[in-house]
Amino acid sequence: MVSLLPLMLSTVTPHSNTPISLHCLTPGSADTHDLPEGVRRALADPGLAVVHHREFGTLPPPSDKKEADEAQLLICAPADMDKVLELLGAWAGSPPWPVSLLSPPLDAAVHEELIRAGVHAWAAVDAINEAGLAALLARSRARWRREAALRVELVQLRTRMDERKWVDKAKGLLMLARGMGEDEAFALLRRAAMHANLRLGEVSRSVVDAAQWAEAINRAGQLRMQAQRLSRLAAQALAGVDVSRSREQRGQSVERVQENLGFLDGLGLVDEAAAALDRTKAAWRSLQAAWTPRVAAPAMAVIDAAAEALLRSADALTAVLERASGRRALRIINLCGRQRMLAERLAKDALLALTQAADQGPGLASTADEFEKALRELENAPLTSPEIRTALGKARDEWLRLARGVQGINRPQGGLELVRSAEALVDTFDHLAAQYEHSVQVIMS
Repeated sequence: MVSLLPLMLSTVTPHSNTPISLHCLTPGSADTHDLPEGVRRALADPGLAVVHHREFGTLPPPSDKKEADEAQLLICAPADMDKVLELLGAWAGSPPWPVSLLSPPLDAAVHEELIRAGVHAWAAVDAINEAGLAALLARSRARWRREAALRVELVQLRTRMDERKWVDKAKGLLMLARGMGEDEAFALLRRAAMHANLRLGEVSRSVVDAAQWAEAINRAGQLRMQAQRLSRLAAQALAGVDVSRSREQRGQSVERVQENLGFLDGLGLVDEAAAALDRTKAAWRSLQAAWTPRVAAPAMAVIDAAAEALLRSADALTAVLERASGRRALRIINLCGRQRMLAERLAKDALLALTQAADQGPGLASTADEFEKALRELENAPLTSPEIRTALGKARDEWLRLARGVQGINRPQGGLELVRSAEALVDTFDHLAAQYEHSVQVIMS
């Protein structure tokens, strides 16, 4: 069967003394000598360069635009019209050549099927002669060219409509990110398109894609934080620090994890990203299974191990999404979002040390060093704005407050102060990650 081929259009008319390349298909016929005399004489016309075929499978695809414009297909006296229609169906009504048919008289219903199959002209095989075949082929070519032109016009129209959709979406994102007006957002997109030498629709789609990747990375990063928050809430309950509130927050965290997993699941991720998401969902199920209503030291160890497994899976997922985005500017969302997890981990380890369920030692110092290093990188990053600089200043203050809370964990109410400081720092970085996610510098990257 002939494979589907792209539509090829040319308005060049072959020179009058150039023979028409005619592929003559005679399916089911014993030999071309079995064709009516008028057809044989017509095919012997010196103005035709005829290549005979018995099967569809021997038809060569048009190798280039010139051949598609000059070649034609003539189906002669098929024995099984249903088989012909089935084979023509491979072209889905858009054959790469003009297609003509010579056949016995046909029912009116078959005419409709021929049109749907992409046959451009047909005639009674017994009534054809040289002049009749020439007229048939000319009529077939004219219709093929007209249909091809209409298809090109339709594709162009759909492209313009599709581009307008992406432009409207991109304008909305920019208006939200910067609080700018519609005209200003459009001008920004147009300048970016001119600078990149791309169509406005291409730039707009890239902006929308960047915003979607940014949200996906932020949400995957939230899963890391929630893994450590749930473990911190268990440690908080074990330490007897604001137990009733820890139970309430656990319910909120569970809802947020499920919401983010649902969002990521709806993206239709494939390959490496899909596998990473599956591992993250499996780790989440393990953490849910490990949770107990009343947390004791042995159960705490199981919960913490399951939370660490979820953290590793979510961290790998975030990294995969960042790579898949192909946008280096999105790394800052990953880096900023990771600070939320480190704040929760620091509070959790301090609480575990308070209950003597774990050694406070090197783990706290290592987490603090990692947090400080990332914070300095964010403070020195060129991707910034007045709002982001203000948020980073607040994050620095909250970080110092959390560090003091860790040092004063053994004071009366020290555990509660630590928890409050950790929550404030996480909220600050949650807000900051959202600012990066909607930053014009990120989504225009």
